[in-house]
Amino acid sequence: MFTGIVTDIGTVTELDQQGDLRARIQTSYDTASIDIGASIASDGVCLTVIALGDDWYDVQISAETVSKTNLNSWALGKRVNLERALKVGDELGGHIVSGHVDGVAEVVDVRDEGDSTRVTLRAPKDLARFIAPKGSVALNGTSLTVNDVEGCDFGINFIPHTKEVTTWGDVAVGDRVNLEIDTLARYVARLAETV
Repeated sequence: MFTGIVTDIGTVTELDQQGDLRARIQTSYDTASIDIGASIASDGVCLTVIALGDDWYDVQISAETVSKTNLNSWALGKRVNLERALKVGDELGGHIVSGHVDGVAEVVDVRDEGDSTRVTLRAPKDLARFIAPKGSVALNGTSLTVNDVEGCDFGINFIPHTKEVTTWGDVAVGDRVNLEIDTLARYVARLAETV
């Protein structure tokens, strides 16, 4: 489990397509404190650490994960939002995030509003019903509050701090973004279907 509070920005330094995709991510985390088998959310995708070095970790990514996320667009030098898994007693500063991406949204508009940046994204039609104004979503692993919703489009406002400590300062129209809907929204919708 994660909170969607990004704690590092990593860099993809190696990609190797074997039977699965293997990626090396450079990090400022103390890798001596990371165990083989640990889960680290990388751009919002819960990935398992399979090897470690002084300032990097490797993950193995299945074809299923690549097909359901934006990881198929990873390239050398790509910056990615990182978050280590929660420990009992950790602060829940964002919202409960599983790291199981539901789909990919597309950035359709980016504009500055004061010191902040308003980003409009288009969700896949089958996921749009789970997104509500003032609700939570995780986008590339970042816990965010939805400002407004119109059909499949929804708006997020990024304050300067968020743009500085995540990869959201690099956002551009056309970017494909990992989208995880709020767990509560998923269960409420499921209950409504069974009533």
